[in-house]
Amino acid sequence: MDLNLLFAELQRVAAVNMHLDVWKVLITLAVSLVLGLAMAMLYIKTFKGTFYSQSFVHTLVIVSVVISMIIMVIGSNIGQAFALAGALSIIRFRSAIRDPRDVAFIFFAMGSGLACGAGFYLAAAVFVAGIGLTVVVFKITEFGKRDLTRKQLRISMPETMNQEGVFEDLLQKYTADYNLVGIKTVSLGTLYEIRYSVVMKKEVSEKLFLDEVRTRNGNLNVSLLLEQQMIDY
Repeated sequence: MDLNLLFAELQRVAAVNMHLDVWKVLITLAVSLVLGLAMAMLYIKTFKGTFYSQSFVHTLVIVSVVISMIIMVIGSNIGQAFALAGALSIIRFRSAIRDPRDVAFIFFAMGSGLACGAGFYLAAAVFVAGIGLTVVVFKITEFGKRDLTRKQLRISMPETMNQEGVFEDLLQKYTADYNLVGIKTVSLGTLYEIRYSVVMKKEVSEKLFLDEVRTRNGNLNVSLLLEQQMIDY
């Protein structure tokens, strides 16, 4: 057999395979990008806090695309898989994620990227649609919503003032339920801050309640916050 003819045939087959591989890579990255954008939009539309991080939204899209590329590169090569695991083991992530929901969305993006990288585009789309529908239902029905009638009362008072039972009669008058959460020093130890978890009575005026507290604590800071605000901030 002519060696030149054999070499030309091998070159033709290699070119065809490379052409197919390039298209597979482009399709996979495109699908993972679209699904990543869908997850990012879902996160934005269902976010309930005061503000969300724009960089985290970008991260969701990037993670989906990067994971899909990694899976394509590794394929079924065990050696490459172990090499990648060793390389990733030296990375240390120091950014603390406050909301467990953000962690769930990171795994959401990773799952989509894994499916795309393995070539299961339909499974990835169904996965994103299914989880997305679940998240939307949770938002509409407010599944697992906490009782927001409970608030936190913060009262500052001088360190020289005796805090034993000084506000008990006011708490009994204006609240349906109250519990002492804690006491700590503030302003370099010159003040005490007392924290109560309270449920206000429906018919009372919160302004009148706070005004009466201020007459007892020397007109220092008094605040009444929803406990959900304590989480968001």
